[in-house]
Amino acid sequence: MCATNAFLRSLGVEIYASGHRRWPDEVKAQAVAETLRPGATVNDVAARFGIQPNQLSGRRRLAKDGALVLPADGEVHEAVFAPLVVCDVEIPTHGADTRAAGGGIRVVVGDVVLHLDADTSAGRIAEIVRALGEPS
Repeated sequence: MCATNAFLRSLGVEIYASGHRRWPDEVKAQAVAETLRPGATVNDVAARFGIQPNQLSGRRRLAKDGALVLPADGEVHEAVFAPLVVCDVEIPTHGADTRAAGGGIRVVVGDVVLHLDADTSAGRIAEIVRALGEPS
C-alpha cells in the first residue's frame, strides 16, 4: 500500500490521514486511458491505481458520456468516447464563417461556434472543448 500511495502522490492525488483520496480529473482520465491500451484489463489497471474495478468502470462510463476528457495519448489505439449530436436542423451560426462546414469540424457550445480544419488533432479538439466547458 505504501508503494501505491507513493505512486499516487507522484501523480498529484491527495491522500489524507483517514485514507480518503482526492483524485484530479487528469489522473482519473489517465487510468481510464490505460484501460484502453491493447492487452490491458480493468482489473489490472485498478490494482495498479489502488482502486476497486467498479470505480474504474464508473470512470470509463463518465468518459463514454463525455464527462471525463481522456488525454490524447499516442499509445491509446482504441476509440475515445465523446458525445455526438446528429440533427437535421440547421443551427444558426450568428454570422460565423461557414467555410469549414463542407470538410472541417464544427464545434458548437451554446452561442459559440468554432470551425476547425479537418486535420485538427483529437488532442487539440479535446483541449478546446475542455476550455469552452469551464466556467469563466
